[in-house]
Amino acid sequence: MLPWAPVSPVVTSQADESGILGYDYAQSADSILAMDGWSNTLDDNFDISPTDTAKSNWRCWVGGGFNNELQLYTNSPNNLTLIQDPTDSANKLLVIRVRKEKVKGPKYRLDIDNTIKEFDFTSARIESKNVFTPTRTKGQVRMAARIKLSTGYGMWPSFWSYGEKWPTNGGIAIVLSRGQQPYHFQNAYFYDNEQSRRPVPREEKYLISATNLTDRWHVYEVIWQKDSLTFLLDGQIVDIKQGNYVGKLFEKPQRITLNQAVGGDFFLMEDTLPTADEIPLNENEGIMQVDWIKVYLKN
Repeated sequence: MLPWAPVSPVVTSQADESGILGYDYAQSADSILAMDGWSNTLDDNFDISPTDTAKSNWRCWVGGGFNNELQLYTNSPNNLTLIQDPTDSANKLLVIRVRKEKVKGPKYRLDIDNTIKEFDFTSARIESKNVFTPTRTKGQVRMAARIKLSTGYGMWPSFWSYGEKWPTNGGIAIVLSRGQQPYHFQNAYFYDNEQSRRPVPREEKYLISATNLTDRWHVYEVIWQKDSLTFLLDGQIVDIKQGNYVGKLFEKPQRITLNQAVGGDFFLMEDTLPTADEIPLNENEGIMQVDWIKVYLKN
């Protein structure tokens, strides 16, 4: 899922954060947010692998993706694993790694289309078991993740959410990036009454960070309310979306998703898509790291 239609980007510079080497929530974040009325409902530091389906907060997508992408999503430790944080021995990091290898697998997820086809890359995608949405009693949802985005042409790391019966329950792209653009990222939201597969027109936003998004940690957030989506990077508001179908997302449950696609429509240029041969995947490319993910609710 996460359908994509190429658009002419809207370029927005954000505040200078060149002094930030690795942004993180303060240890007191929960208590600070609690004083403002927020309650923590998901706090995953990836001490348990998402492949442990009995104990983790996640389910793994096994199969291909949409959008003419080139990867097979697997639950293999070659693509989805936990590593020790090199800066903190008590901390673990989730790693979604792309590998260039010819494999066969389901065209899409097994329950969607189990036709076997050949793929040129493997990667991973995880989705939260629980779903989230603002309601009349909990009118705000705050979704945040600390991520180090991947490098490499054709790499498409994403942190987003979507509702089942796509796209009539909508979706929110908190961060999308192209691996060859280490200072750039995009956000968007998706909704349609019909089973078309396009973002809401003119609602993608193309942003430029003052710091590299691939060699430093950054926190990406959205505050989702009935009539607005407020996007933040490292605690600073970088975009607010209102109207034009935002209200249609209200009370429609969505799963949080972390994944790394390869190629596809997000890289469409002059009516041509990149081939596997045009995506070299050099050493140390295609490595998306996630430190933690948090979800808060507020009345």
